[in-house]
Amino acid sequence: MRSLTQYGRFLLHGTVLLSLAFVALGATARADNLTLHVAPNGNDAWSGKRPEPKDGDGPFLTLERARDEIRKLKKASGLPADGVEVEIHGGVYPSSSPLQLTAEDSGAAGSPIVYRAKQGEEVRLVGGVEVKSFQPVTDPAALERLDETARGKVMQADLKTLGVADLGQVSGSNRLEVFFQDKPMTLARWPNEGFTRIVDVVGGEPHKIHGIPGDKIGRFIYEGDRPSRWTNEKDIWLHGYWFWDWAEQRQQVESIDAAKRVISVVPPYHHYGYRKGQWYYALNVLPELDAPGEWYLDRNSSILYFWPPAPLDQGKVLVSVIPSLITMASTSHVTVRGLTLEACRGNAIEANGAEDVHVVGCTIRNTGSWAVSLGGKNSSVAGCDIYETANGGISLTGGDRKTLAAANLIAANNHIHHYSRWTRMGQPGVAINGVGNRAVHNLIHNAPHMGINFSGNDHAIEFNEIHSVCYESNDAGAIYAGRDWTMRGTVIRHNYLHDITGFLGKGCVGVYLDDQFSGTEIVGNVFYKVTSAAFIGGGRDCTIANNIFVDCDPAIHVDARGLGWAGAMPDHVETMNTRLAEMPYRESLWASRYPKLVPILDEEPMAPKGNLVARNVCAGGRWDDVEGKARPFTAFQGNLIDQNPRFVDPEHRNFQLQDDSPAYQLGFQRIPVEKIGLHADPNRASWPVENAVRPADKPKP
Repeated sequence: MRSLTQYGRFLLHGTVLLSLAFVALGATARADNLTLHVAPNGNDAWSGKRPEPKDGDGPFLTLERARDEIRKLKKASGLPADGVEVEIHGGVYPSSSPLQLTAEDSGAAGSPIVYRAKQGEEVRLVGGVEVKSFQPVTDPAALERLDETARGKVMQADLKTLGVADLGQVSGSNRLEVFFQDKPMTLARWPNEGFTRIVDVVGGEPHKIHGIPGDKIGRFIYEGDRPSRWTNEKDIWLHGYWFWDWAEQRQQVESIDAAKRVISVVPPYHHYGYRKGQWYYALNVLPELDAPGEWYLDRNSSILYFWPPAPLDQGKVLVSVIPSLITMASTSHVTVRGLTLEACRGNAIEANGAEDVHVVGCTIRNTGSWAVSLGGKNSSVAGCDIYETANGGISLTGGDRKTLAAANLIAANNHIHHYSRWTRMGQPGVAINGVGNRAVHNLIHNAPHMGINFSGNDHAIEFNEIHSVCYESNDAGAIYAGRDWTMRGTVIRHNYLHDITGFLGKGCVGVYLDDQFSGTEIVGNVFYKVTSAAFIGGGRDCTIANNIFVDCDPAIHVDARGLGWAGAMPDHVETMNTRLAEMPYRESLWASRYPKLVPILDEEPMAPKGNLVARNVCAGGRWDDVEGKARPFTAFQGNLIDQNPRFVDPEHRNFQLQDDSPAYQLGFQRIPVEKIGLHADPNRASWPVENAVRPADKPKP
């Protein structure tokens, strides 16, 4: 079966999608620019102007040398009219430190500096060290600690001999990780898959949250006898969802009482405490290195233990070392194109104060944190493949909320998947913060928590496909924002969300406007098999219009939590009022942009007023879950419920409406489902988005 994205790709193959303005920045060398070359067989004493070594000259060896040459050029004669290109020839470039670009390394408007892979060649920037010196484990003490099934299969290597002095931490921001055959390996854990459960809490300081009993102290009874094998181990950690299904934390083990089957963790304890039945697993335990792909590092001896999942001569073992691969500080008019960036302990690319900075057509994988953290304005991450990041995918931060100045940061046409493998909650595929930023035409899938998170004002989240997210969490949203009356103006339009049902199928949310988040439009989207597809959590002035809901349970949710439990929580009320007071919402600029916000304190601010549910189509599943207190405040207009909407081909997930659909008689506007998802051009990675999609005129409520 074809998804909507696949359907659209077949229709639009080889065409230019929508009104995206694509420019071939640096696709080929231009007559008026300078090209410098970097190659694995280069030499930093050469000129860098020749692509191949010849007559005692040739390419540079390092990117740093190319950067420094551009600095010299700028000081001596200025940039060429069309800028400078650094063509990086195929090969592996181990990095002992990040490539650091500052304002000094900026291009100019019309004269960009482009760091790009040579066309058709794979360029890999690697932030780790290759481990080659593996030997069988022979130390009797180590063999005794290993599980019987692992003896003779686990190999060891001394990282000191490789010059790896900083062994990092088990948890935290400076974690050393192991990769083999370009895939992240698993720190020795129990159980090998999934979780075990807390039998009971015995901390001695019981408490309740929303009437649910727990304990503030991290001391609990475990099931079975497995932890009795760990009593002599040091630096054991537990990763658990200790009280809520959406709040994880790793905590170090303080002690194990095998007789009473009680584990105690090191303070500080989890913010919400611990409760019976919640789930966790143990990690960093050498006796649990009992499966191919697992590893353990003894930080006292620097010995790495590893059970390779394939013969070692069939791949390379890397340990991550440096924090980032490329950093930019107040850099402008720079493009990074076509590179593979991998095996660092933090973000692969960090850009702060950027302007006209673009990351285009890169593969970013196996990072210790995010793929790209981009702050500034008029910049983008486009056409990238991002996967196996320890945290999120792309973070966009820019714009001034008080002046509502838009940043125009864009995440466009990226394939982001299998991310958030270490920090499981709160690490979306795309995070949008500030004012006037966009996530468009991305494909996001396979993650334990959010697909897109946003905060701030006037963003556009359009033409994305999101599926198979929130699979390890409940009370979570594929697209999420929460707890603010002032973060208004965002449009969530023409997205396809499907197959999103939460941990163990217990349910989560498609678009989640949590804790009275307000002033947001959910318009023209398609939801298929999503629990609580469109969710207004007590907020005001939100619109759910012109969407198609198929087999959702329920399609829409609206509650009045501000008139109930949320309004009774002093911390919640204080947060809402504080965030309101921080914004100049009564001044002319804000008052003209968001007129409904001006009188909020005089119009029952905790009531869910001004919400509209109009011209939606619901087929299968359940239509609404609207709280009784919220219903009088919610306007329902022209929704097609319990009628055959006449889909084009529902068996193959083509939920476009036929021309004679009764929904059109109610004012429904056609959704361009064929345009949702990744751009159809097979060379999408070679073409950056210079400008965002211009938002279409907003559908009339």
